Amino acid sequence: MIGTPRVHLRLTDSTNERAKELALGGALHGTLVTADEQSAGRGRQGRPWTAPPRSAVLMSLVTRRLAPTLPLAAAVAICDALPARCEIKWPNDIWLERRKLAGILVEGRPQDGWAVLGIGLNVTTEGFPPELAEIATSLRIAGVELDTEAVLAALLGSLDEWLEAPAEDVLAAWSERDALRGERVRWAAGEGKAAGIDASGALVVETDDGRVTLDAGEVHLG
Repeated sequence: MIGTPRVHLRLTDSTNERAKELALGGALHGTLVTADEQSAGRGRQGRPWTAPPRSAVLMSLVTRRLAPTLPLAAAVAICDALPARCEIKWPNDIWLERRKLAGILVEGRPQDGWAVLGIGLNVTTEGFPPELAEIATSLRIAGVELDTEAVLAALLGSLDEWLEAPAEDVLAAWSERDALRGERVRWAAGEGKAAGIDASGALVVETDDGRVTLDAGEVHLG
């Protein structure tokens, strides 16, 4: 059962770091680490992830089932768990009303048979730093009143379903929630129109010079 056993911490540096320690020690598939607050939480590319105490779901899940669709399935599971129409911004952000509600960070050692799925999801957060005020949101800001434990319970149930789903079902569900399809996007090496994802989860972009696929990195609208 995903979410059992659970280690809950009042304060930790990073739930992903704690979960990786447990995985190295032989923790079972489904072991969960949660925290009220993180002092060194991070997203992709080392960016900090901060939230006031008990205002966000801060969780890391040990998984020993390493499907290539793991990050995609996690994104779909988050959207499915929430009573709001969310979208997925490639590669790993969850948007609500075109603002970032949640992020996903997968780390691990595939050669040793484990990965850690980290999720940060703003639940009751109301104030963000100035640099995030226009691009971040929370369920409360969007008018959804739930506490973090209720959101966590719904999320674990959804993850239990989607992490076991066939790859074709995951890809179809992800594509239905694709926030970038048809949008002009740019990245370090170029720009074009987003045209969905391929079977590997890479972003497909139509450019003036033809179709390209991006299997890593970051893209921006515009």
